[in-house]
Amino acid sequence: MSPSRSPRTGAQLGREGIVLAGAGAAIALQVAHRSVAAGVQQHSDFTADPLGRLSRTLQYIFAIVLPEAHPARATVTNWVKHAHDPVEGIVDGARYSAADPETQRWVTATLYWTAEQIRWRIWGEQHPDDAEQIYRNYAVLGTALGMPHEYWPQDRSAFQQYWDRQLSALEVTAAARQIMANLFAAQSAPAWLRTGMPLARFLTAGLLPDQIRVQLDLAWDSVDSRREDRLWRVVRKAYPRLPAGIRHAPARVVVGGLRYA
Repeated sequence: MSPSRSPRTGAQLGREGIVLAGAGAAIALQVAHRSVAAGVQQHSDFTADPLGRLSRTLQYIFAIVLPEAHPARATVTNWVKHAHDPVEGIVDGARYSAADPETQRWVTATLYWTAEQIRWRIWGEQHPDDAEQIYRNYAVLGTALGMPHEYWPQDRSAFQQYWDRQLSALEVTAAARQIMANLFAAQSAPAWLRTGMPLARFLTAGLLPDQIRVQLDLAWDSVDSRREDRLWRVVRKAYPRLPAGIRHAPARVVVGGLRYA
């Protein structure tokens, strides 16, 4: 069986189940932002219902990104906006809100960055036009919730500058460390999910930028780096050869459960 080609659009990439391997890293990067961590800690049942939170996040992403789920876009977007309405408050003397365009831009950026990290590990380099197409497609995850389009950096080069500035300014709080510790403990999760958490923690630590990994107290050394390299080499050989029906199964299941009104 011939291996699948590298995704060329945001929809094609979003449909690939392997992208879920970056979910932990996306969450860690999001809560590394002080305002996001405060919102999660004060207004979310995230650690009490991790599967529910993941399911709702995927419903939003797929409804926005996948053409077959577009009939549910308005319903899902309105639900997310309603859920975000009460998420506001004060942390360290500064106001925060889930409706803040800067916060929306950061959350969107983490989703794009982690998806691209997974894509690169599986398919490697791609044509610059395809890379830019995927990048532009991800902007809608923020603009659908109200982020002005001009907030999304113009191209991948501008995004990299934005990303580097944001990383250098992040300061992981005790709240963020507690959120991630609770996530990996998965005390409220089914037994099968708790069994997979050591792998999820390993994948998350390996994907994160060094400074965020250190601030989150995720232990990592040269042995871990070699183990991660071996793991991704195996996945890189096997995953693209899986039938599309298997690779796209998570998206198919979630889209099948969407409400359209």
